[in-house]
Amino acid sequence: QVRLVESGGGLVQTGGSLRLSCAGSGGSLRSYSMGWFRRATGKEREFVAAITWNDGSTKYGDSVLGRFTISRDNAKNTVYLQMNNLKSEDTAVYYCAADFKPATSRLVQFDYAYNYWGQGTQVTVSS
Repeated sequence: QVRLVESGGGLVQTGGSLRLSCAGSGGSLRSYSMGWFRRATGKEREFVAAITWNDGSTKYGDSVLGRFTISRDNAKNTVYLQMNNLKSEDTAVYYCAADFKPATSRLVQFDYAYNYWGQGTQVTVSS
């Protein structure tokens, strides 16, 4: 059973950048499609980005498209989320999630498709 640990969150000013990391243990993340989600206070969990396990294709939520980049380093068993040009509305707890060898990539934006979740890391963007 894979375990996920996020890191890299913190406080940043509007327009700044952060890189989140999601480190896996207990299994190789190369067999998992990986997603990043976030939840702001008082709001529902929102899809941010995903990367598939087989061909590395990516998908992004509309609110982060062009600003965030998801990537993976299978040798380090880690998935990253590079966040640029941060806005106050990006403030949230960010979670990474893993889905073992899904048969389709059409569900990567839905949280119910993922079996494993990290504990989250807080990102706060101040104006």
